[in-house]
Amino acid sequence: MKVSAFTFIKNGQILGYPFIQSIQSILSIVDEFVINVGDSEDDTLALIQSIKNPKIRIIQSIWNDNMHDRGYVYGQQKMIAQFNCTGDWAFYIEGDEVYHEDDLDKIRASMQTHVDNPEVEALVFDFYHFYGNANSCLNSPGWYRSEARIIKNSVRSYAPDGLFWLVLDSNKNGRYPKAKHTGACCYHYGWVRSEEQMNLKSQKVNKYWGSKPVKIDYSQIDQKIINEFNGTHPAIMQDWLPKEKGIFQANPDYKLTSKQKKHRLSLKLEKLFGLDLGKKHYKLIE
Repeated sequence: MKVSAFTFIKNGQILGYPFIQSIQSILSIVDEFVINVGDSEDDTLALIQSIKNPKIRIIQSIWNDNMHDRGYVYGQQKMIAQFNCTGDWAFYIEGDEVYHEDDLDKIRASMQTHVDNPEVEALVFDFYHFYGNANSCLNSPGWYRSEARIIKNSVRSYAPDGLFWLVLDSNKNGRYPKAKHTGACCYHYGWVRSEEQMNLKSQKVNKYWGSKPVKIDYSQIDQKIINEFNGTHPAIMQDWLPKEKGIFQANPDYKLTSKQKKHRLSLKLEKLFGLDLGKKHYKLIE
């Protein structure tokens, strides 16, 4: 079994992504790591080159700044990297996602178990979405609780906006991949970066969704979806994580949006009936 990892990144340094830790977190369980580095305004490329691991294969690209439709540029850049993967599996990791060293054997074993099963097209992880600091994570149907991050390289797939895969059984129609769960978690740190970095990201990338930059204020969130994280972080993240204590505190005077009110109602229904009303971009199979 050969495993390819892949990612794409642009301006990772100035936007505060823990992209070096992200790459290194799974490097030991993959056979090659394809990294599509966009033309950046910082030292993103040099930092990746400094890892000096023979598994890493770098592709340099220039993003299409004329494409402003629903983040399709992200889909293009993701697929540039994926199309260069040569393994049986293609393991996608974003620049703010990290995997725990305690889960690596489990992830590799899951790939080995299902590599020859034609019914299994993808593998799924649960997600920890950290918010505001390292002690707080979100639980809401509005934040995907699980997602496919590994797909078979023999499956005819593409990512329309970079966020998920569609499998093409025909030239016109796509469906979500059939998947098994790895039993492992992905640690998502994007919303632990400073507000300054997140606002710079908004200025740099919102145009790819055809929208203007929006001001990021971490305090503008529903306190009820913020839970205390009682686990351990990946060891590779210890020096990167902020040192604040306690659960992140939202603005007590914040007025919920209509969408957040809907999510709060969904949480009540989930608790009452034992449901999971979150969006899933895969079909879990027995």
